Amino acid sequence: MPQHDTTAVAETVAQSPAPLRERDPRIDAFRGAALVTIFVDHVPGNPYELFTLRNWGFSDAAEAFFIMSGIAAGLAYSGAFRTKPFLEAAAPIWKRSWTLYVVHIFLTLVGVALFAGGAAYFGLPELLRMNNIGPIFDKTMASLVGVPLLTHQIGYVNILPVYSVMLLAAPFAIRMAMWRPWLLMGCSVLVWYAAGLWRLNFPNFPNPGGWFFNPFSWQLIFVIGLLSGVYMRRGDRFIPRQPWLFALAAGFLVLVLAWRYLPGLGEVLNHQMSLLGKAGAPFHVVSHDKTFVAVPRMLHALALAYVLSAIPAIRRLCGHEIASPLRLLGRHGLLVFATGTLVSLAMQVLLVAAPNPAIVAWLVLPVGLVVMLGAAMIAERRRDRAAEAAKAAKAAELVARIAPRPGTLRAPGKPAL
Repeated sequence: MPQHDTTAVAETVAQSPAPLRERDPRIDAFRGAALVTIFVDHVPGNPYELFTLRNWGFSDAAEAFFIMSGIAAGLAYSGAFRTKPFLEAAAPIWKRSWTLYVVHIFLTLVGVALFAGGAAYFGLPELLRMNNIGPIFDKTMASLVGVPLLTHQIGYVNILPVYSVMLLAAPFAIRMAMWRPWLLMGCSVLVWYAAGLWRLNFPNFPNPGGWFFNPFSWQLIFVIGLLSGVYMRRGDRFIPRQPWLFALAAGFLVLVLAWRYLPGLGEVLNHQMSLLGKAGAPFHVVSHDKTFVAVPRMLHALALAYVLSAIPAIRRLCGHEIASPLRLLGRHGLLVFATGTLVSLAMQVLLVAAPNPAIVAWLVLPVGLVVMLGAAMIAERRRDRAAEAAKAAKAAELVARIAPRPGTLRAPGKPAL
């Protein structure tokens, strides 16, 4: 009986991974681009912010972030709901929600420390009045209650709470998306409309008002992304490619650009929206409000997402080597976002403290990119090493399972006992 070649078996296992569904390069590339844009926009006064998305339309990188987050959730988690019990499929999503909460608290504490340290070191008490940090020092006891309850959020560190809340509800949304997708869409639109009509929002404390990113309103952006991700998971599109719809979306993007920059047109259209408001139209239909995701912002974000998703060349570009840095950033979204947030807050402090802030302003993008790419590269190497270790362990397990046990082999020609 010939002996088993265990070395060959191990090499075969290591070199022949199970086939995986091809990862859509647009997901990581667009998410990476959104993260870079968010970073730039989080340092007011730098020259690069003139070229970010918010200067070309009504929406900005926040809408892109939530669309991509919804798509990623639909792609990553919907498959488990086809094969596992609800609670077992939901557990990883809720775990991710908790991770976002912990990261948010960490960013809040470090952000406050950066501004407090800058105020003390540079002798600039005005830093303690920036970004809604003041209540932490003026109303310390109340703020220490508000921060962990997410009712007090400092400026530029307020996007993860709403994302965490959405992930808490995501398992129920995914189940409905797989059962009755248009029912989910209808419920989401109704919640968005009611939130704007009656000013429904999560409360702030100790400050009055509500969350800057209102979960009742922003959930619509997330749900549209989620439905798109669920459909993509099974190789389909939630909104099919239609020439007339592409033309309509592209035409709206051109109209918005003209609205922003064509002399006179913006004033006329804004005046017409004002007249509609005076006639009784809800404010979140005729305004550009961000907290309640007003209709012009919503339509601009959705039109842009549809146009980009419907152009085949965009997918090829996102998969090209030139887009690999963006894909790298997108693959490690939470780490990159957290790193970029801390760098942007540090840059804000330096812009106030530096004798020549113009130099700091020009350094914003290169410094931010180096730090964020460095963090993503370290995370990528760690992930690759972990994958190699898991592959080696699987190969060793298979070898141990199929290799002959000691004492079961006998020399050629020797009779069995």
